[in-house]
Amino acid sequence: MLRPINWSLALPYYAGAFLLGYLLGSIPFGLVLTRLAGTQDIRTIGSGNIGATNVLRTGRKGLAAATLVGDALKASVAVWLATWFGGPDLGLLAALGAFLGHLFPVWLKFKGGKGVATYIGLLLALSWQAASAFCLIWIVVAVLTRYSSLAALSASAATPVFLWWYQHDLQNAALFAVLTVLLWVMHRGNIARLASGREGKIGSSKTPAADHGPSHE
Repeated sequence: MLRPINWSLALPYYAGAFLLGYLLGSIPFGLVLTRLAGTQDIRTIGSGNIGATNVLRTGRKGLAAATLVGDALKASVAVWLATWFGGPDLGLLAALGAFLGHLFPVWLKFKGGKGVATYIGLLLALSWQAASAFCLIWIVVAVLTRYSSLAALSASAATPVFLWWYQHDLQNAALFAVLTVLLWVMHRGNIARLASGREGKIGSSKTPAADHGPSHE
């Protein structure tokens, strides 16, 4: 039997969980780490993105790996903390907040990343099985096509289906359906280049032009 929610008591906790997730998710690890390492502003090179792929274009593989780990773990930590303090419902709100924080960080005038690493970090916190499936699909598509963006798009599209069909987890499936739509929207430039055959492949020296709009992965 469902119990009615006392919104006057619950709302501050819900808001706090979302805010916690947003603030952690908005930490721009790619920009912070490259600045600490003394490299030029990551937004002025390559695609102009702040994610691990563009950090790799600096030639600093360690910084790229640290960016990937940081962008994933900030999401995982947000979910773990909110769940530990208030249960799974608050964990889901923190997850949404972390993803939106990465996409639209207040510190960078709401111009953030595309969310792949953060998406994986949320999966690690909420379903390691789905995280494993995501990574497996990514690897298979990346090996077959050599398109990193297509691999991420394919894996994200499969994630809500996996959560709903394999794990019968409707709450997480619904959350990741929303996150997948957001991730695809932020990859609209990549989708256009894939459709026109202009997307750079893994290992290629070709650097995609920076997307115009609010996304800088």
